Amino acid sequence: MPAAYPSSSEEHTLFVQKLFVEHFAVVRGFVLALLPDFVRAEDVVQETFLTVTCKAAEFQPGTEFPKWACAIARYKVMEARRAEMRAGAGLSDEMLHTLAECPAAVRDETRIDLLKQCLDELAPQARRAMDLRYEEDLSPAQIAATCGWTAESAYSILSRARTFLKACIERRMQHES
Repeated sequence: MPAAYPSSSEEHTLFVQKLFVEHFAVVRGFVLALLPDFVRAEDVVQETFLTVTCKAAEFQPGTEFPKWACAIARYKVMEARRAEMRAGAGLSDEMLHTLAECPAAVRDETRIDLLKQCLDELAPQARRAMDLRYEEDLSPAQIAATCGWTAESAYSILSRARTFLKACIERRMQHES
């Protein structure tokens, strides 16, 4: 095995995670092509990172990492679509009816106000991660380095924060209607 390749299992996992960070834009672009909803795509990319980490031992150094990671991402997209189908494709009929009656400009302004309220309800750690991601435009890997977290933790915190915010906004919209 060449010297550039890791020798231990732990080093190999770190090597694979670094490859993921290097090829992040390729994986994200691939997922966005299959799943154009940015928030859902970000969640799938995070799930892909976690799966890539778990399956790191299966990656053979010297082979095409982007191809391997995108194959995993494809399966994660399919899982997300199946889960969405099982869940009834998201919003309830009442919520869809409410949104259809509400002019788009008012709806967007309301959602922004609700987002601000929901952001205030996030745990401090999650709020910091969201601020770093969306205000300072740091990648999850950069957030992890800034906060002293693992990359997996940063992805997980961001994913949970987005899930919380989506549910919070929908809950508040239903309450207001």
